[in-house]
Formats: sequence, structure tokens, C-alpha cells
Amino acid sequence: MPDTDPDDPSTAGTAAGSARDRILDAFEELLVQQGERGTTLEAVASAAGVSKGGLLYHFGGKDALVEGLLERMAALAREDVERLRRAERGPVDRWIRGSLSTATPFDRAYVATSRLAQGNHPRARDTLTHLQEEWAAVILEAVGDPAVARAVLLIGDGLYYNSALQPWLGGSAPADDALDALIHVVDDLVRLRSARG
Repeated sequence: MPDTDPDDPSTAGTAAGSARDRILDAFEELLVQQGERGTTLEAVASAAGVSKGGLLYHFGGKDALVEGLLERMAALAREDVERLRRAERGPVDRWIRGSLSTATPFDRAYVATSRLAQGNHPRARDTLTHLQEEWAAVILEAVGDPAVARAVLLIGDGLYYNSALQPWLGGSAPADDALDALIHVVDDLVRLRSARG
């Protein structure tokens, strides 16, 4: 799932940014909290602290808001894939440790794009599909085995899903030693599959 880096300055919020950014932030937040039905132009403008006319100045309508969000998501996705590829401790370590749900701009854009993908927005589905393919390619390159790469991706998905539910289920995020253990399991899988030829 989304790879996050709390020390990365690009994950800082845009609340103090331009009116355009505030409008996109409001659109994202409403999508995350209420789904697409809650994203009327009036609701987005109100949440962004602008008039409907101000919203329409930056975005000609709902379709333009969707396009703006998808452009933001694509840019954040490119950065995320590059951080995964360049991770100091390797892509697998980064993938597993970064698969915890957080409140970064990437995470919010990802969830908001997922909400659009659940509706009638094929470009949102295409954006997420492309991102999944990019993540998979980086992990496959790192582990060298398609089955192990798929297992790594699913481990990340499971970590993300469980961490996203934690506020409602109680509990806490996995400790570093639990994440270390998962990474060792992946290392063992790679060695085992390599030994089999």
C-alpha cells in the first residue's frame, strides 16, 4: 500500500497553501469522510473557505476537480515509487514499514482516489492500477521472484488494511520487531525460492 515517510518534507500538509490547494484538500477530505455524494461544489467551497465562484475560478466544475485530484495523485505516486526504488534499506523493508495507514498527503490522495475509483471514474481506476503496477515492478526487481513479490505486496496490503481499521478496532500499529520479523520472513522466502532454482 502507500509508502509513507514522516521525515519527507513533501508529506507536509498544504492547508496554508494556495486557494487551489485548499480546494483540492477540501475535496479530498470530503471524499475520504463522506464519499463522492458529499462532494457537491457548495460543500467543497465551504470546506475550503472559498465562495462557489472562487472554486469555479480554479476548477470549472466537478470534472475539473476530479482531474485536479488525479493529477495530484499521479505526482505523489511518482514520488512514492521513486522513494521506494531508492530506499536505503531496500524496497522490501521500505514497503513493509511504509504500509501503515497514516495521514500524509499521499495517503489522503490515495484514499480519495480510491473513493472515485469505486464510482464512475475510469481514470481514477487507471491511476491506481498504474501505481499498483509500478509498486509491483519495483518489488519484483528487488526480490527476483513473481510469487515472492506478490506475497510482499499482499503483506503490505494487509498491514495497510489493519492499520486503517485500528482506530475502530483498538490496538496499535505493529512494533518495529514485528516488522523486522516480517522482513526476515520475506528474506527467507527469497532464499528458499532461489535454492529451488
